Amino acid sequence: MFYGAMKLSIGGSLKVAFRPWVEGLENIPDEGPAILASNHLSFSDSFFLPAVLHRKVTFIAKAEYFTSPGVKGKLTAAFFKGVGQLPVDRSGGRGAGDAAIKSGLEVLERGELFGIYPEGTRSPDGRLYRGKPGGLARVALASGAPVIPVAMIDTEKIQPPGKVMPKLMRPGIRIGEPLDFSRYHGMESDRFILRSVTDEVMYEIMKLGGQEYVDIYATAAKRQIAEEAKKAAEEEKAAKAKGTEAAKTRKPGA
Repeated sequence: MFYGAMKLSIGGSLKVAFRPWVEGLENIPDEGPAILASNHLSFSDSFFLPAVLHRKVTFIAKAEYFTSPGVKGKLTAAFFKGVGQLPVDRSGGRGAGDAAIKSGLEVLERGELFGIYPEGTRSPDGRLYRGKPGGLARVALASGAPVIPVAMIDTEKIQPPGKVMPKLMRPGIRIGEPLDFSRYHGMESDRFILRSVTDEVMYEIMKLGGQEYVDIYATAAKRQIAEEAKKAAEEEKAAKAKGTEAAKTRKPGA
């Protein structure tokens, strides 16, 4: 009931304000379990996709959204629960992955839609990164549910990092045909099969969205970008210090 109210209010507002376009809605089954595997460009992906679907879709979200203290924290937790998010502690390594898989299987066992971002985190630059096989593939093989590839388009342009006010523009959502991996059922412990399934899904997402594909994990790309930014800042600081020192030692009138 709360999900329906949140979808009507927030989802309706998003549709009116941003007018997202969508292709492939016919690929979402009217009933039964299915996994929606999407690229991840923006925080808003988890709102725009449910807004255009006629069925409830449940995503996993980091536990911090549900455990922050104070009134704001309680309101945030209530909001995320209301829009169908499940808390998962991502700080525990393998344990965190197992918790995400367990949550996904429970959703699918209820005959519902489970949403997952195979990249594991938002893209730092709009490109599509290598999918992590531990979550998507294991859930797909253990459940036998079809995997439906989804491409979010231009959502990262609506509210880039550092921007407070969102830009009013039309994002896109392109939904592909379901992928059947039932031939691999019971093989979720085979890392080569997990890699193959994940890569096949990522290839379909790439075709749907037209993103440039980068064959490294997004988390590694973020670390690399942060290190380069830090190095550039240190070099700029050093250059300014050198210029200041040169000015001090320069003779008057020189």
